[in-house]
Amino acid sequence: MKPIGVVGGGSWGTALAVQFSRSGQEVRLWVRRGEHAQELSRERVNQTYLPDVPLPPSLRVTSELSDLDECDLILVVVPSHGFRQVVRRLLRQRPADQPVTLVSATKGIEAETSARMSEVCFEEAINTDREVLFGVLSGPTFAAELAQGLPAAGVIASQDVDLAAELQGLLSAKNYRLYSSTDVVGVELGGATKNVIAIAAGAVAGLGLGHNTLAALITRGLHEITRLGLACGGQARTFSGLAGLGDLVLTCTGGLSRNRRTGFELARGQTLEQITAATSMVAEGIRNAKSVSQLARQQGVEMPIIEQMVKVLYEGVAPRAAVEPLMTRELKAEAAL
Repeated sequence: MKPIGVVGGGSWGTALAVQFSRSGQEVRLWVRRGEHAQELSRERVNQTYLPDVPLPPSLRVTSELSDLDECDLILVVVPSHGFRQVVRRLLRQRPADQPVTLVSATKGIEAETSARMSEVCFEEAINTDREVLFGVLSGPTFAAELAQGLPAAGVIASQDVDLAAELQGLLSAKNYRLYSSTDVVGVELGGATKNVIAIAAGAVAGLGLGHNTLAALITRGLHEITRLGLACGGQARTFSGLAGLGDLVLTCTGGLSRNRRTGFELARGQTLEQITAATSMVAEGIRNAKSVSQLARQQGVEMPIIEQMVKVLYEGVAPRAAVEPLMTRELKAEAAL
């Protein structure tokens, strides 16, 4: 069996590489900086992003994208703002006669174009004249817990039902149960938008607004996510599943959520600059608040929670002041779209 490639040495990329290695796969993990690759190879642990989780012997670390040329399957696990550049570099240097399956494990929307990661891959495949099959991996999974071998479930989606089933069989394990889907749009948008709602959930906790408020936020947040997903061509059932409700609940309530922690610290008086400077981790919801809001406007979809988070993050509105506009909006039926 050919090795699996994982592009991205952050916490989630490292966790997936560890997971697949422990499941019996040979894995090649690409990291951006050569010195980081040398450190991981020498120390056999990613101290910066996933400390205390040893890298299995079958996991090889590299900073050369050409080392992934013999991988037929490559997972791309980089922040959304760097996704296009990495995919472009990967495809340009890859031999033209070697088709590849790219699986995005990135939860985000490209800011400049409002493109989902599947759309980015499609565009770059055309631009580089490479044959690419595509899938997306998502679901309620914290990197640290998966890397520890704790049970988790997720969704692997592809418009090609046979490819989705193939990836499901290849990537599933005793501790990692994957469900297949053909709803690439829904799975991608569920993963991207829930991060913004999670920042709001953190603010609710930081303000001490209680469980009633949090339950309302999660429920109405899911309603907003579903509205946008349906407008973009997603399937309603996706948003009540692991890639929708499951991921939203985890990110809004779990103590390991970087996005929730961002909202919590904002509510406690820290500035966004202070919060981002204190960690090397990326909270995707910060960048994607604007991206999701822009996509919603393009689709004519109302997303009041998202809009308030854009104001909190980028327009200086205090988290507590963002609550009132949500509570005093025009009354309507719950099922109204």
